Amino acid sequence: MSFVPVMWIIWSAFVIFMAAMYLYRSSITKNEEDQIFLDDSFAHEKAEQAVIAARASRVEPVVRIARWLVVAMTVFVIAYYIRDILVQLRVLQ
Repeated sequence: MSFVPVMWIIWSAFVIFMAAMYLYRSSITKNEEDQIFLDDSFAHEKAEQAVIAARASRVEPVVRIARWLVVAMTVFVIAYYIRDILVQLRVLQ
């Protein structure tokens, strides 16, 4: 297998992983509510929201890493094709 298909397979794997992490994070945070609990009678809801926030905060670094991997791989793909164009135009040897 040549280099270009492998490059695109790696790029698509990173994109699929990033999309899966975004979907996982959204499924975790779908029940998260933006509210302030002022009364102690809502302690169970406050605890549920704390658990949801803790799970989301554990996933966030993985989402950030996946995003940077996709950005880095996209820059690599663009640089490869720019280099290929310059070689075809005989600007680079």
